[in-house]
Amino acid sequence: MEKEQTSLQEIDVAMLSNELTYRKYMMDKEKIRNFFRKMSIPEYIALHHIAQNETESSIYGGRTYLKELSEKLELTMRKTSNMVGKLRDEGLVTWAHDGDGSEGTYVMITDLGKKLLQEQEEILKDYYGNVIQKFGKDNFIQLLQLMKQLETIMSSEVEEREARLEHGRQNDRICKESRGDM
Repeated sequence: MEKEQTSLQEIDVAMLSNELTYRKYMMDKEKIRNFFRKMSIPEYIALHHIAQNETESSIYGGRTYLKELSEKLELTMRKTSNMVGKLRDEGLVTWAHDGDGSEGTYVMITDLGKKLLQEQEEILKDYYGNVIQKFGKDNFIQLLQLMKQLETIMSSEVEEREARLEHGRQNDRICKESRGDM
């Protein structure tokens, strides 16, 4: 009986994980991306964050430092720099540095960037306004809260797995060194 219950639990976990993977794939596929014709989703998130910092953060005079943006987007500094370089080349942000540059570089949104961001936000408001109306505002808020909880747990699980993997690698090295294999 216990073996049968464990097997059912494994099947349930497999079915649920497959369903979650499929749903994420379907949402990421092309459906939402079609709403982003003039910029990518990460570029939109970056511009939104930069614009929000400009109006809400008086600490740095409205500046968004590259390091902060990199952390917000969970991208490497190299990928963040490449994206910001593209946004700068398109005239959507200015990119400067404090002092000699050793204190960090920062970006600020331009008027053109604000205009493009506003156009993109209107498209999203129209789409999500209809979705929220059909799904229900309370349901949508609850879904977002649950997604955030799930994301936190999933990120924690990834970090724990990476730590166990690294610990295993260190143990393998120690064993090899003690045997003289290295």
